[in-house]
Amino acid sequence: MPFVSRSDDDAIDSVFEQLQEGRAEEFLSDDDPAIVAFRNAPPIVSSVSARQFRLMLRRSGLLDQVKAWVAQQDGETQDAFEYSGTFVMDSPMMKAGFAAMGFTVEQQDAFFEAAAKL
Repeated sequence: MPFVSRSDDDAIDSVFEQLQEGRAEEFLSDDDPAIVAFRNAPPIVSSVSARQFRLMLRRSGLLDQVKAWVAQQDGETQDAFEYSGTFVMDSPMMKAGFAAMGFTVEQQDAFFEAAAKL
């Protein structure tokens, strides 16, 4: 039977097999619906390979628009776009790029989830 910790919105954010003083002190049964839902939730995608990212840009019809935006950025951003092996959703460059493209947070999540499947 697990001990759980919860986020500010009262959702379970971690499960432990042993008591975690000050962090996870709530004890639930293994068949508790909240535990079952937490364990069966799809993984959160926070990064994708450069190949996955670029394929998703191409399939979304955004590759040329993103390349044009990158060309207007500083050298570090240009190098990061060109040579990164992994694209991390919450990196400053990624946040700026998605904002420039007018993406909502939900659209960013959907983009990365779709890219992770490629």
